[in-house]
This record gives sequence, structure tokens and C-alpha cells, in this order.
Amino acid sequence: MNVKRGIALLAAVFIMSPVALGLGIVLLVASVGNDGNGGGGDFALSSGALRVGKDFVPARYAGLIEKAASSCDAGLPAGVLAAQLMQESHFNPEAVSRDPRTGRPIAYGIAQFIPSTWADEGVDGNGDGVKNVKDPEDAIPAQGRMMCKLLKKAKKHPGYNGSPIELALAGYNAGWGAVDRYKGVPPPSFADRQTYDYVRIIMSNVEKLTAPDTSGDPETSGQWSLPVNASLGTPYHQQGGAWSSGYHTGVDFLASSGTPVHAIGPGKVVTAGWGGAYGNQVVIRHPDGMYSQYAHLSKVRISAGDTVSGGQVIGLSGATGNAFGPHLHFEIRTGPEYGSDVNPLPYLRKKGLGV
Repeated sequence: MNVKRGIALLAAVFIMSPVALGLGIVLLVASVGNDGNGGGGDFALSSGALRVGKDFVPARYAGLIEKAASSCDAGLPAGVLAAQLMQESHFNPEAVSRDPRTGRPIAYGIAQFIPSTWADEGVDGNGDGVKNVKDPEDAIPAQGRMMCKLLKKAKKHPGYNGSPIELALAGYNAGWGAVDRYKGVPPPSFADRQTYDYVRIIMSNVEKLTAPDTSGDPETSGQWSLPVNASLGTPYHQQGGAWSSGYHTGVDFLASSGTPVHAIGPGKVVTAGWGGAYGNQVVIRHPDGMYSQYAHLSKVRISAGDTVSGGQVIGLSGATGNAFGPHLHFEIRTGPEYGSDVNPLPYLRKKGLGV
């Protein structure tokens, strides 16, 4: 997308408060120059530490980003903030965006705030008595605080089309009024795909900037185990047009690519391989007649017909199939096929697992 075209279109189309208008322009300018691919359907986000180094997150900013994320009590992954900064300024604290018609500077710093937005949302993150938009120690905490506010608002709308993080990103880019108008992430027809593609680009970069989870094995109880050592993401039966059924048929675990995925209990593998929208998947039949499904895997390490035990590694998490970013999509079913799902969490809890 062309920067000049983006700013002109945004100015012509969006009607919102000065703060929201500033956010829309700032992040739209920054989204130029990355052709990251997303996808439809359910998704979750990588959690954990940032990947630091050349082509990833500059070491001097990683701590600031992780601190800003951890300060949010709504579950804001550091990788989201890092991906935003990559889009906005490529981590350049001296970046300046200009109005293509007049050449006048309109946005500044690593987070590309316009002056009116900074006046409302800027913080003195380093305690030096100055709110400096070009100081990453001020701008990154301000960015994190704004995203946290939007994430909390998004969680109050479970019926909207999109997960809370996706809604927060859309609100950050276009203003929350656009999210309310469309009851979710604005479609491609809104503002010439700008907000829709912005969300996709951010989501596609989260995995790249997040280090794999190597914190150990998941919780076990007797013969039973949680499928992965990761926190929960998109819940069961969240509604939205992203899913063909109109709702989410399982739960997501926020596992970064390469995280070991474990069979939840003893059983026989009935499916192991490509599953269309589910990507690489495994389906296991357990002794009680129920089936567990593990989807979007980067690698499958068992075959159909194998017998497995609870806790056995059956594959690695990933983002194959219909997924915005890396995670484990997990279902419990009464049969082996799509459409026989039940709520996975009560089932796991009955096996003595804390989730």
C-alpha cells in the first residue's frame, strides 16, 4: 500500500475523535512495507519472551516491551507490542511521518504518536519529569497502556467477530467506533482493507518476534495430561464469522511454534496428518469413547493406528491450516469428525487437571 494514498484515504473516510484519528493515521503509516500473510479462522498468540537480535527485536528495547506487556493485567503478549513497533517505525525512535500533501510532520518516534494523541496518552515512563515522544522509555509504556485499555474493552464484547487481541488491534488502528460499527474487525471493504490488513500483518509477525516456550512439561494427573504447557487463548464457543460454524469449536492454547504437544490420555490415534482448515492435526480415541483433537501443528510425530499414553509427545505446535498465528487448537469430541465437539475444559477437569 502507498503511504500517501493511505493517509489521504484515511482522512477522507474516518470520522472519529482526535485521539482515535491520530491512532488510525499513525498505525496506517507504519503498516506500509510489509507483506505479511495472515489467514482466516481461529488464532491465538505466542506468549513468552521476545526473540532478540538482528532482524528481530533490538536488545535495547526488548525489556521495555516486555515490561509494558506485563504491566497489563488483561493478558497482552509482548510479541504484539513488538510487532506493532516493527510496523510503525521499524524500531526507529527518530522516525517522523509527514503529510504527503504539505510535507508537514504529523507523527513522531518509535510508536509514531501524533501530538494530540501524545498529549492525552503520553507517559513519563522513565521518571525524568518529561513526557518525550521520541524517548522509547516513554513511548513504549504509553503504547502498552493504550493497547491494554483497548484489550479490556474488547473482552466486554465476546459476540464480536474476532478475538480480544484482534479487536484491540483493529480499535488501535481505526478507532473503537469502527469496531462497534462492524461488531468486530472491519471487513476488507472498510477503508480499502487498511484495518483488516493491518491486523493480519501484526498477527503474522508475532511468531517471528517471540521465542519458543521451553518452560517444561504440562501438568499431569495419573494417566492424564494437559496437551501443552501454555495459557488459554480463544475460548470455546466464542462467536464470530471467522469460523464456518459461526463459533469456535474448541479452545486455543497460546503455544509458540515448536512447543511440544502431548496426548491428554491413553488411546489410539485415528487421524494423523493434514486436516484442511485444521492444518496438521492428530485425533485420538480414548478408552471412555471420547476423542481429542490437536490442530495447526507444525510437525506430527505419530501415525494413524498408533497407541499412545497420556503425556506422550505427539507433535509440535505451529500455525498450519487456517490460522493467523501459532497456537494449539484443541477439541474434545463425541466422535472423530468435525461437529461433534463438547466443551473441553470440564472434560479435562474431570480428569484431575487444573485448567
